[in-house]
Amino acid sequence: MKYRFLRDNLTIALVLFSLFACHRKRVLREKEIVKDVRQLSEVIPENIAERLEYIVDNEDVMEDSVPALRGGALTYFYQQTSNNPVWSSEGVLDPQADSLLFYVSHADESGLNPAIYHNAALAQAMKRLKEDDAARKDAALWAQVDVLMTDAFMKMASHLRFGIAPRDSITLRRDSVYSDTLLANYLTTALHQHIVGATLRSQEPQQKGYEQLKSAWINFKGKYSEMKWDSLPVSYTDTPAFRQQLINRLAQSGHLDTSGGHGADTAILKKGIRAFQKEFNMYEDGQAGKKTVQALNKTFRDWSAQVAVNMDRWRKLPDTLPERFIMVNVPGYRMELWDSGSVALTSKIIVGAPRTRTPLLNSRMTNFIMYPYWRVPFSITIKEMLPAIKRDRAYLAKKSLEIIDRDGNAINPDSVNWSRMSKNYFPYVLRQMDGLENSLGIMKFNFMNKYAVYLHDTNNRGLFSNAYRALSHGCVRVQQWDSLAMYLTKGDARHPRDSMRMWLANGNKKQIDIQRSVPIYLRYFTAEGRDGRIVFHEDIYGEDKVLRKIMGM
Repeated sequence: MKYRFLRDNLTIALVLFSLFACHRKRVLREKEIVKDVRQLSEVIPENIAERLEYIVDNEDVMEDSVPALRGGALTYFYQQTSNNPVWSSEGVLDPQADSLLFYVSHADESGLNPAIYHNAALAQAMKRLKEDDAARKDAALWAQVDVLMTDAFMKMASHLRFGIAPRDSITLRRDSVYSDTLLANYLTTALHQHIVGATLRSQEPQQKGYEQLKSAWINFKGKYSEMKWDSLPVSYTDTPAFRQQLINRLAQSGHLDTSGGHGADTAILKKGIRAFQKEFNMYEDGQAGKKTVQALNKTFRDWSAQVAVNMDRWRKLPDTLPERFIMVNVPGYRMELWDSGSVALTSKIIVGAPRTRTPLLNSRMTNFIMYPYWRVPFSITIKEMLPAIKRDRAYLAKKSLEIIDRDGNAINPDSVNWSRMSKNYFPYVLRQMDGLENSLGIMKFNFMNKYAVYLHDTNNRGLFSNAYRALSHGCVRVQQWDSLAMYLTKGDARHPRDSMRMWLANGNKKQIDIQRSVPIYLRYFTAEGRDGRIVFHEDIYGEDKVLRKIMGM
């Protein structure tokens, strides 16, 4: 019995030792100094091979503790070079390395984090090579630099092309990853033709919206990246002490000039608050309310991350968009109709409230209806209208609602036993009759989607003057609905403009089929570039927070 106990424990110990030995991290040579730089070509390949094995053993984490794009991609590339270095020769760095290092150190201008492209390790290595004669003869250091640069190129090319966040349901790119072979070919060609920088630039989205955002971000970075500012208390009252903190904060970011000693003056303080609110696209009331204080407390890193997630969203669009398309920016409360590379029509919009979000989707607009009925969604019927009807039967007439049975017939409300109606039993549909009081207004624009949402006019047009317009049940209300309808039928002989105007004036109920269906994209951009400056939008659905977590921003 004692022998069996000892034998079993010995077996367990051997298994544990074996597992430990298999997963033990490979120890890399810290340095290997050669007598003459011409000997580097003989020794560097061994050091590169050692590093490739280390990456495999270390589950793709590299020696600077930063994960590689794919260890397999690195191994494949260096198999083509017999583990010879590609970024240096006999102790001299290839000029293309400077292009890569510039792109890495300025990765944030493309919405990427320089740290994940080995910026710190490469900067430290460059410093050693510049200042230390012995370092230039260190085969281990040159091998480290070579493998780090190769991974930086591959990773950056992939991220610039496809983004960091994974492919989602509205991604329009057909591919979402570069193969090892393609990455190796890209790098080989870039080095041989001396076009490393140009190759990386070509991976970025070519869309005008992306280019405008990037340009505006570089301007913003130039203005604010070196600034430091204090945080304001989250819970506060309007006391002299808080006002002084507010004055100091606005002065630190250049929104309030205190050089004349008038910063505490109420009118001057309001002017400073309005200047901040205007720059950050907020309601300009001159008051330090909750949202304004939250924005004042954002750090430069917060603004940087907001831009980064929006650049990543652009990378989910295709290289080329159609000649004519509609872009709906949900948090921007803005619709744009693009034609031949420029914006032909813009409109304020109202979108879904956070509890009833407007979905993000891709579709094609096929037709629009003048003076439409509104078939009330079941959720609205049960949650909002049924309780109101039970309290007051006159609610149906006030809202111009008809009750439609399963056969499509309108029935008398008095024939319904309303006390029996509930979410578990409601064999009818509520339909709001057409007219000026209809919730859809005069026009409804249809496009295929599984959410039963559409663009439409509204009978409550005063809401377009609100700064916060996440107010609907999910559909998108369009202020310039008439201009949109006219543009969609421009050049269509079947629907002359005069006839359209007459039909509208007479209240004719008509379905207008669009001659060429128009692609429509419902998207979520909380940062845009406009006239060289960034326009920030509120993260109304919390989508930025989710994406920041995924991207590690």
